[in-house]
Amino acid sequence: MITISRTTVVSVLAALTLAITVAANLSPAPPAEGSQVNTSAGLTSTGLPLALRGYDPVSYVQGAAPLAGQASFSATHEGATYRFANEENQEAFEDSPSRYVPRFGGYCAYGVSVGKKFDGDPLVYKLHEGRLYLNLNPDIAAKFGEDVPGNVGKAVDQWARIHDKSPADL
Repeated sequence: MITISRTTVVSVLAALTLAITVAANLSPAPPAEGSQVNTSAGLTSTGLPLALRGYDPVSYVQGAAPLAGQASFSATHEGATYRFANEENQEAFEDSPSRYVPRFGGYCAYGVSVGKKFDGDPLVYKLHEGRLYLNLNPDIAAKFGEDVPGNVGKAVDQWARIHDKSPADL
């Protein structure tokens, strides 16, 4: 039977706490409040948070169903990491990221049209004039779909005002 003294346990816990603190301070900082890109919590191997919950942005524009990306095919853009289903999609994105990133940083397009930043669900989307728009849920997507051009216009106007604000500040 092995016995461990209370002093040893306290010393080990103190060392672990110190190691975690040092590691946290060496990690890249998360995006500032008011980030213009809607990302998942946590960091990826690139040191930046994950956009589109890991779905491949190129797969939407290709007309296929959204495909899950793989960590081995990643690129960064505007402070976020995007993942791709394959190398070809990664290269297409790197050649022209603005063609593939969701409008309004991946926030809910209808929410942006009313001056808010809500989570955009990558499985609730609309392609309009070659651009990707995400929405919060199917009910909100239906409202967005009632007047896509009008809602996009409102969202463009609102985005100019809110793009650099934290969702909590809206």
